[in-house]
Amino acid sequence: MLLNLRMNDMKKSGACGSLYVVATPIGNKDDITLRALDVLKKADLIAAEDTRYTGRFLSAHGISGDLISYHDHNEDMRTPILIDRLKKGETIALISNAGTPSVSDPGYRLIKAAIKNEIQVIPIPGVSAAITALSASGLPTDSFIFAGFPARKKGKRLKQLKRLANDTRTIVFYESPKRILNLMGEILESMGDRDCVLAREMTKVHEEFIRGRITEVIECLKEKLSIRGEITLLVMGQEEDEASIDLIRSELEERLEVEAGGMAGIVRDIAEKYGISRSKVYEAAIRLKEKQ
Repeated sequence: MLLNLRMNDMKKSGACGSLYVVATPIGNKDDITLRALDVLKKADLIAAEDTRYTGRFLSAHGISGDLISYHDHNEDMRTPILIDRLKKGETIALISNAGTPSVSDPGYRLIKAAIKNEIQVIPIPGVSAAITALSASGLPTDSFIFAGFPARKKGKRLKQLKRLANDTRTIVFYESPKRILNLMGEILESMGDRDCVLAREMTKVHEEFIRGRITEVIECLKEKLSIRGEITLLVMGQEEDEASIDLIRSELEERLEVEAGGMAGIVRDIAEKYGISRSKVYEAAIRLKEKQ
């Protein structure tokens, strides 16, 4: 299993090329790094989710690259072809229509295959809709969970929401404008009426952030003639009640007394057990240590 192979252990002989995972803008074409533009200019091949869309984007930046389509419907067929070209020493840039490849976008299979074949995978960071929405949401950002696109089948989707209902972290969803009202209704039923933020068309001309309780945002959406654009929905995690906090403090106190050292491990275990951010558990642990 080579998924944990250190970068320094990758083949350096030059026999293999490199796979660059390049983040591109989610709307505004100027939201791209200089390094990303340089990689796209120099790549032997650009594997793009939509070659027509990517062609227009590259043209706007004065880049004319060799493009090949790589999307959900041809990943199985294209992956071995791209791996073969990488093995022959070519450099390939992987991009999606918007944001970071493999984050709710095509790319996972190719990246996994490249690692398995000891081909160097190099991330070129940039825009991500989830992080962009979080940064301007006003909801807690010290700990969050990325849920991506919910399942299409209702039964599976409701199970997902039920699992998330007791999580205290901010929850980030992606959803299409056609299904957003239905999803929000199910979240309301599964989690209750919480604070949320709906981010629509971020970085574009009609960028919009709608903030409020879930019921308020639903009513706001119903007043619109139509709902359009890419949507990122952020939902407040479950508020911690005093009983849960007392239980966490009690367990912390017991484990800190019994277990020598290793505070980081204790904090991690308790945070994961109760679905609470590590920073809050760490603060409680520090206060207990000071008292001791």
